[in-house]
Amino acid sequence: MHIAIDGCAHGALEETYAAIAECQAQTGQKIDLLLCCGDFQSVRNLRDLLCMARPDKYKDMCSFYKYYSGEKVAPILTLFIGGNHEASNVLQELPYGGWVAPNIYYLGYAGVLNVGGVRIGGLSGIFKPDNYLRGHFERPPYNMSTLRSAYHIRNLEVFRMKQLAPDPPQIVMSHDWPEGVDKFGNLEGLLDLKPHFRDQSDEHRLGSPPTREVLDIVQPEYWFSAHLHCKYAAVIEHDGGRNTKFLSLDKCSSGSPFLQILTVGAEIESGEVSLEYDPAWLAILKSTNHLLSVNRRTHYMPGPDSDERYDFQPTSQEIQEVERLFEGDFRVPRNFQKSVPAFDPKRESIQDLYHLKQSQFELNLDTVAFTEKLQIANPVTMLMSESEVRKQLEVPKEYTPLQLVSTRLLSRTMVPTTDDV
Repeated sequence: MHIAIDGCAHGALEETYAAIAECQAQTGQKIDLLLCCGDFQSVRNLRDLLCMARPDKYKDMCSFYKYYSGEKVAPILTLFIGGNHEASNVLQELPYGGWVAPNIYYLGYAGVLNVGGVRIGGLSGIFKPDNYLRGHFERPPYNMSTLRSAYHIRNLEVFRMKQLAPDPPQIVMSHDWPEGVDKFGNLEGLLDLKPHFRDQSDEHRLGSPPTREVLDIVQPEYWFSAHLHCKYAAVIEHDGGRNTKFLSLDKCSSGSPFLQILTVGAEIESGEVSLEYDPAWLAILKSTNHLLSVNRRTHYMPGPDSDERYDFQPTSQEIQEVERLFEGDFRVPRNFQKSVPAFDPKRESIQDLYHLKQSQFELNLDTVAFTEKLQIANPVTMLMSESEVRKQLEVPKEYTPLQLVSTRLLSRTMVPTTDDV
């Protein structure tokens, strides 16, 4: 399979696909998959733009809305993780991943998929210590603080990723760099290009410590990142003799090294690339469901000194259970549907942004179906009141949870109170 790896997209989807088309024309090699390492900017309309943590003067609709509306179709299956320049509301409604447009799939807070026979994992967001131990408590309308904390990685997702160690994905993506990877490549060349990195590098502050933990424990064959807007390659040597090939890429702009082609796995002969849920990852999500939090309090993950289970590497029984729940069919349904109006440049302009308010939370029905099938909690539903959920699912007020189509979903996720959140 031939994969294009993209650094920070910054909403430049048309330019990215054009660059891939040019590469294909020059080499005669068909690209099967595009991976984007964050700052994708899946902005559907002006209200989504209000949920992006960028100064107003830099806000732009870019081109994603064309792929969301159906005006254009992504020519290549595209997988992406979240960065720190995202429409936080859009991605928060897909905590376990999902389609944001036809042929464009978000991996969630963290996720693993089997793509054309290659297992690919990702960890969204960036590391900020103040929010690392908290739950996913944010919800729209966001204030200036929660607009940013919504894209900060949490210890739950890092803990879940570590459980992949016995059978690591071949490829892992993160937006910010794992801490210390700068020491495994041409460091002086990097500092010549980015001299303001020197103090951070000298003080071991360049990159994310939790992400480095995942790298050291999981040890995938490839790790791709972005965020720092430069191309940098390194080979991380792990204890035990395994190596991880690390590559960071620049943002999408003319003349910048933002794209890299990688050949991995089996050749894709014809037809669309297969996309499947990963049974091991599903088993991890299910077995760690009780660790999910949607409040601001500090939450520690279990460890060897605790009285509860702390090793959630999936067992054969847990794998068998998710196989039963999915009836052995792990294909990701290609069932994208629009949920809000797309931006219409004939009727709207960026100037209208200042007369609008942020959207409220919306239930993504694909997430509802996914969590129901796997029998896990939906953090979005946990943050909503029962009346909000009933309204969005069009459930009559007089019905009890036992009479609902999504009975288990409501009864399982309506747990937090105002004291908890």
